[in-house]
Amino acid sequence: MVALALAGCTLPGKEEFKPQPTITAPPPLKQDVWQQIASSEDANRIRRLGTAWSTGLQDARQGGFGGEINAAGKLLDANAAQAKPAPTPGSYSCRVIRLGKENGRGPAFQKFKPFFCYVGVEGELFTIVKQTGSQRPAGRLWEDDNPNRLIFLGTVAIGNEEEARAYGEDPRRDTAGVFERIAPFKWRLLIPFPQSGARLDVFELTPVPEQPPE
Repeated sequence: MVALALAGCTLPGKEEFKPQPTITAPPPLKQDVWQQIASSEDANRIRRLGTAWSTGLQDARQGGFGGEINAAGKLLDANAAQAKPAPTPGSYSCRVIRLGKENGRGPAFQKFKPFFCYVGVEGELFTIVKQTGSQRPAGRLWEDDNPNRLIFLGTVAIGNEEEARAYGEDPRRDTAGVFERIAPFKWRLLIPFPQSGARLDVFELTPVPEQPPE
């Protein structure tokens, strides 16, 4: 009985120990980082990438460009993305194919002359810069929770401008998209609903051994 009485008491000056509840927060999502930077309009464009693919390809096929789409192979295959999308830094030969016509005018399929672009590293982020041409997109690649893609947020330099403006400085220059690897040593940058009025701009990037001439 004495033992039972002592078991129910605490010594003077001693507080009964009560374990504190442990609160664990889930790890932050990678998409939370780039979504804090992207404008709501650009984040919406990225979410609508599937619609850009379907409507862009539909417009092009209805316009009689089915043969060109088939000849492009994986480049215009909406499901061609592969794992490990991070590019190799260096100079690339790039070209653009434009699909669809959001504003109802112009051809539904356009191919442009190849140009040079460069993939670099800035801190922990990859960067992409179009080195030649009158309109030169440039931006950074951000990690996403989808392991088969990176998110591109950038702007466009025009004419004789030496470098592009910072993202968000001029919404009319901002551009956003998705970067994917589609084959060994071949990548693509997808810009859904670009400000050009198309449904989808598809940039193909293939590494080259040398830098373009000055």
